[in-house]
Amino acid sequence: MIVATLGPEGNNHVLVLGRYLEARGLAGAEMKFYDDFPTAFAALVAGEVDRVLQCTAHFSHADCVGRYMHRVFPVDVFVAGSHPLVLLAQRDLATPRQVARQPATRYYTDLSGFAEEIDAPTTVAVAEGLLEGRFEAGICARQTLEAHPDQLRLVEELGPALDVWVLYGTEPLSDAHPLVV
Repeated sequence: MIVATLGPEGNNHVLVLGRYLEARGLAGAEMKFYDDFPTAFAALVAGEVDRVLQCTAHFSHADCVGRYMHRVFPVDVFVAGSHPLVLLAQRDLATPRQVARQPATRYYTDLSGFAEEIDAPTTVAVAEGLLEGRFEAGICARQTLEAHPDQLRLVEELGPALDVWVLYGTEPLSDAHPLVV
């Protein structure tokens, strides 16, 4: 079995996919990583992968569900925690004016003290922007601070987000399946 999700390794999708495969007794399954979900779903429809794992909080979730309706079907669903999240700022900025966040994280804490909020597609993109100096502050995984304490400082611990995850396949569940109501 080949199960696809977003890469690169080390991101939240890879973490959760590993947990899922282990919990479902599928530790021998191959993981394949894509840069975006439309490409992963196209690979599923083309038979290049057997399953796609997507978090419902991902910005492309509704688009993928609509685009692949009647060709791709939810076959499993579960709740999983993310990497612990934090609000970080550039170490040398006492009062950052802008904050970057993935749209799903915009209400995880009060951001009203920032003059500008910047949308980023993922928390990984927020971390990359912080490290490249494009963002003054942002919400991303705690591991970013742990890897770069000389460049970033902690503003607030947010903890892991509990999200709903869906595994998709190309055959619908039967009406008798326990997930179908």
